[in-house]
Amino acid sequence: MAPEQRREQLIDAALEVILERGYGGVSIEAIAREAGITRPVVYDHFPNLNRLLHAVIEREERIAVEQLAEVVPEDPGDQKPGELLAAGIRHFLEAVTSRPATWRIILLPLEGTPSIVREHVEVNRARVLARIEALVRWAIERSDVPHDLDPELIARTLRDWSEQAGRMVLTDRERYPRDRYEQFVQQFLRLLTPA
Repeated sequence: MAPEQRREQLIDAALEVILERGYGGVSIEAIAREAGITRPVVYDHFPNLNRLLHAVIEREERIAVEQLAEVVPEDPGDQKPGELLAAGIRHFLEAVTSRPATWRIILLPLEGTPSIVREHVEVNRARVLARIEALVRWAIERSDVPHDLDPELIARTLRDWSEQAGRMVLTDRERYPRDRYEQFVQQFLRLLTPA
């Protein structure tokens, strides 16, 4: 296996061990076993467990941030505010269902999650909140809703509601499928903007 492929395999194995056993159950031995290799192979690619875990955090954070850039665009273009909201929820839930392992460590933090992981998640939640708030301000300026609405509280509500929708899709996809949330958003938007 090429070195880069092996690194990815080890990161995948470490993520799987984290999700199955929690951070307390992570060891080089457990990761090697999950990957079907020996411990020396792990050490050929990562000098220690801490560096491997850091690689997991870096990769999953990069993937989540890339996905969120599609969910909360910096430039909405000529989209209508309601369409932007509906598309954002759809893209977010698509992201969650396409990479459930990534989003489990973000939305469903395990007991014993290291502070470095929690800090990374909170920094990115704050960045996303700022982007959502900018979009809310943009939407208020371009719609018939009252202009005295509180953009910060709307942004927090949208972020928190979306995160909860992601948790429900992750934990009970049968009862809370993605399309159920998409339909709800469409119904909610119709209530806000009656014909």
